[in-house]
Order: sequence, then structure tokens, then C-alpha cells
Amino acid sequence: MTSLSASLVRGAVTSPFKHPGRPGATLPTDRLTLPATPAAPGPLAAYRRICGFPAPESGPGSGSASASGPLPLTYPHVLAFPLTMRLMTARRFPLPVVGLVHTWIEIVARRPVQSDESLELTLYAEKLTPHRRGTEVTMVTEARVAGALVWESRSGYLSRHATNAAGSTREADGSPALPAVAEWQLPGDLGRRYGAVSGDRNPIHLHPLTARLFGFPRAIAHGVWTVARCLAEADGQPGEIRSVRADFRAPVLLPATVTYAADPAGNAFALRSESSSGSGTGSGRVHLTGSVTRTS
Repeated sequence: MTSLSASLVRGAVTSPFKHPGRPGATLPTDRLTLPATPAAPGPLAAYRRICGFPAPESGPGSGSASASGPLPLTYPHVLAFPLTMRLMTARRFPLPVVGLVHTWIEIVARRPVQSDESLELTLYAEKLTPHRRGTEVTMVTEARVAGALVWESRSGYLSRHATNAAGSTREADGSPALPAVAEWQLPGDLGRRYGAVSGDRNPIHLHPLTARLFGFPRAIAHGVWTVARCLAEADGQPGEIRSVRADFRAPVLLPATVTYAADPAGNAFALRSESSSGSGTGSGRVHLTGSVTRTS
């Protein structure tokens, strides 16, 4: 926690001196690693609660339920967050970490990862990509057990700045609207509560005042929280979902009422705000679209 706090301070201090979009910007080639260790039961239980994942059932003599069962698919990403912050706040990292917006995420579990397994986590920056709203960096996280790769993710983070180039970005989703499954009431302090659990205290998530400094009228929900909450709704059996791809289409301004929608098989999903008519037809603003694969 001390090193994470130091990274947050360093990020706040160095961000004003970084100039995204400058010609010839390069990424550091460092690969940062956390030594193998199992997930701490207390923080894991808190994460499951705030994201809506059920606590695994305890078997006879199994002890605490929070220390058993498969990890939520998104949790290694959270465990690696201190590495992410350390690399993004390094002097050689070209983008200011303050105000970065998560734009997409892909996660693949090669097998279900159990809560009591010791994970070695590695993180590195893969590439910089021009974006119509600035510059996007792709970050890669890998998790290994006894040297074997068991989980990996790729994430895009956008540094917004003026640009004359059209850049590259994902096409708008043109698929038919998915049927509504559940409605969630998201409180105004969700960003602060999730930030306390995950360590991600980016100012855009914390308070309306700090969010307005980066162009948002109110604090916005963490992208990874929205994905995790959707997976918690979609996962019929813990460990059943083996991969997910999610694209963040529009921020969720807090507080909010949002609708989780999915196809009948639960393989495609979306998070949206319904139109004022409340018809449930998917005519409102789409915040997130995604798809999953499951064990056969």
C-alpha cells in the first residue's frame, strides 16, 4: 500500500509535465513483476461484495468461504494495479496518468484460477496508438502459477488531448439492442468505494469537483467495475466464463440508474441507460458492450 500511495503522489506531481501526442513518443520496455502470492481473503471478499460476485460456499472443514473457489475473472487485473501505477507514473512513461480513461479490456483465463493459488503477476506497456480523441496505450498483464501462464489481459487507456488526425478507434456498435435483464441503482459514492477496494483513485472517479477538472460533469464509474458487475450477473457457475472482451462506449455518470442487457445465452451483454420513455427497448445511451466465452 505504501508503494501504491507513492505512485499516486508521483502521478499527480508528474502528470502536468507530460505532453501526450508529441512526435516520437516511446514506451518504457520494463516488465514489472509481483512475486507469487495468493489473494488476501479480506480484500478479495470486499471485492466480491462491491462487484456482486457471490461468496463461494464453504465445504466441511474448508474454513473461510472467502479464501476458496475460483477468483473472479477480473480480479488479477486488480491485483496488478500497483504495477500498472508504478509503470504509468514512471518518468519515461509518455502519458499523464491523471485523467486516463479506460477504453476497452480483453481477459483470457487459460483455466479457472483458484483463490488460494499463488499468482506471479507481470505487467508491461505494449504499444501506443493514435486515437481520434488523443493517444491510447495498450497495457498487458500476465498471471502465472509455478511458471505456467494461466491468465492474461490487455487494456486500452486513453489520454485525451487535441489532435488534428482522425486516428484509429473502434467502430460504433451496430448490433441489435439486447433485451433488458436487470436494473441497477448506482450510488454517487460508488467510485470512492470501489477505489478503496481496488486502489484506483483516479480523480475522475471520486468527486464531481475533481471529475470536472477532466471534462466530466460528475464522477464516473470505474470501467473495470462495470465489467466485473456484468460478469457477476452473467456467470452461472463460478469459473464458467473463460474470456471477456468489453468496450467502454460512454462513461457512467454517478449516481445513475443503468440496465444490464444480454442475449438469451448470456454470451453478449451491454450496459445502458434507458431513454426517458423507460420502454426497456435499448433506445437509451449505451455505456458498455461486451461478449464472453464459456467452458464447453
